[in-house]
Amino acid sequence: PGPAAAPRWDPQPIAYQELQSERTEVPASRLLEETALSRPGSEESGCGQLVWVGEPVVFGRADSIAGKYGVWMKDPEPVPPFTPETTWRVDAVGTEVRQLFQYEAAEQLARGYPAKVHVLPRPLESTGAVVYRGGLFFQPRRSRAVARYDLRGETVTAEREIPGAGYHGQYPYSWGGYTDIDLAVDETGLWVIYSTEKARGAIVLSKLDPETLEIRRTWETNIRKRGVANSFVICGTLYTVSSYSAPNATINFAYDTATGTSRALSIPFENRFRYLSMVDYNPAERQLFAWDSFNMVTYPVRLSRA
Repeated sequence: PGPAAAPRWDPQPIAYQELQSERTEVPASRLLEETALSRPGSEESGCGQLVWVGEPVVFGRADSIAGKYGVWMKDPEPVPPFTPETTWRVDAVGTEVRQLFQYEAAEQLARGYPAKVHVLPRPLESTGAVVYRGGLFFQPRRSRAVARYDLRGETVTAEREIPGAGYHGQYPYSWGGYTDIDLAVDETGLWVIYSTEKARGAIVLSKLDPETLEIRRTWETNIRKRGVANSFVICGTLYTVSSYSAPNATINFAYDTATGTSRALSIPFENRFRYLSMVDYNPAERQLFAWDSFNMVTYPVRLSRA
């Protein structure tokens, strides 16, 4: 039989929070990809600015309504017994999201059989979690805190409130989904992306200590959090996605923490399945990981030479 038809999505008044559909966008013409761009390759370990995002590659598909949106990732700096291939996934629809699925490799994800299922001691909120240095960093439900769940010890080893951070629908990304607090990892470490009343809904970016979750430094941007669909960090620069549903979206802003300035961009970004609920950068693989309406996908990226 051919590929199964996508399940129909019937909005149910359970505990989902999705914002209204957004205005349609003019498709950005495909930019010339090869102009003055670095070639991806092992010789290139240096940082640079994002100049190109390739087409999405589908790794797996969620088969139940709980997987309409979710988060999946690999650890860029894994701790034994885990490897760079160990793959993690959370189906994030529902009120009590506690299951963290562990797979030996992304290929196992496609077959749908986890090697192990971790049950988190506290339910997690939304799709902002990341895995880094042997820990799952996540936002416990209905809190402005970030917690570290140790994947080996299977316990929460640190938890800390992000001062003033909006949560549970105050400052989500444009699609909603309680995406107020979003964690990110890049070449330089662990970040949290959020907003506050003081920032009036603009994106605030803080660098976190991965052991204690203490805030090391904070930047306040001029990019409205509800005005973008998602964001991620590469080499200390925050990038935002223009739309979660337009097939021809763009990477539309960059905020550079080194200079404290933002600039407008127009890098084509394809929402193939029209419902982007998570996007994160993996610095070890130099790829974006994303969740697009039941589908777990990756995007190749290219950086300019710094």
